[in-house]
Amino acid sequence: MTRPRLCRRVKFRPRTTFFKPRGVPLRSLDIVELSKEEVEAMRLKNISGLDQTECAKAMRTSQSTFQRILSSAYNKISQAIIKGKAISIQK
Repeated sequence: MTRPRLCRRVKFRPRTTFFKPRGVPLRSLDIVELSKEEVEAMRLKNISGLDQTECAKAMRTSQSTFQRILSSAYNKISQAIIKGKAISIQK
């Protein structure tokens, strides 16, 4: 039996929830989905400029979990940019 997932604090709700390469029809694109937690982790780390410890406290999670969330987000965004995929942000 797996451990239940903890509630993480997410204070940001983006207005735009979909990005795609210009000039490419959506029907021909693969879509990468970012979770709310991944977007919040990137916002705290890159936009707010907090260090990893502060980010983890703000999201009410451990530093290692925060790092896994952030790494997952970077991986997904890198895949989308390099391979020309669309990005969808979970509502």
